[in-house]
Amino acid sequence: MILPIYVYGHPVLKKVCTPIEDFTEIPVLIENMRETMKNASGVGLAAPQIGKTIRLFIIDTAPMFEEEEAHKGLVKTFINAEMLEEYGPIEKFEEGCLSIPNIRGNVERPSFIKIKYLDENLKECVEEFDGINARVIQHEYDHIEGKLFTEKLKPLKRKLLNKKLEAMRKGKAEADYKLLFARRR
Repeated sequence: MILPIYVYGHPVLKKVCTPIEDFTEIPVLIENMRETMKNASGVGLAAPQIGKTIRLFIIDTAPMFEEEEAHKGLVKTFINAEMLEEYGPIEKFEEGCLSIPNIRGNVERPSFIKIKYLDENLKECVEEFDGINARVIQHEYDHIEGKLFTEKLKPLKRKLLNKKLEAMRKGKAEADYKLLFARRR
């Protein structure tokens, strides 16, 4: 089932997520998240983006690679993830977010990560990632920590985007997928 994606300004996007203890509904939720991500042409989706404050995110980075390198892309599920280490040279890359449609900006991140998580079969994994795979994981991990990529932009870029972000907060944004805005009082 395709779910609506919560938009910038919705309080759920700023909450630090809690670990999952009851895994009963998780397989169905993961499938719905995959369908939602694919429908929105995304490469990652975190539970807060669909209104859930649980430590769950998925990625499919294959679309970020040229066709002949698509095998370098990852399709993974991260449950109760814990970032162990971020290291290596800082790299700049233009990021976007399904919860902040039509806004992009250069974000600096370390090029390597080490992360502990449960996969979709609830097997504990500790893995290291680099390059674009590390970046997408870091972006989605930020979501479960209540952080958005716009917070990592240079101050001038944030200032330039302020009007667009404020409009989004007030319910003015468009995308090719269903959006859910915070209720205005």
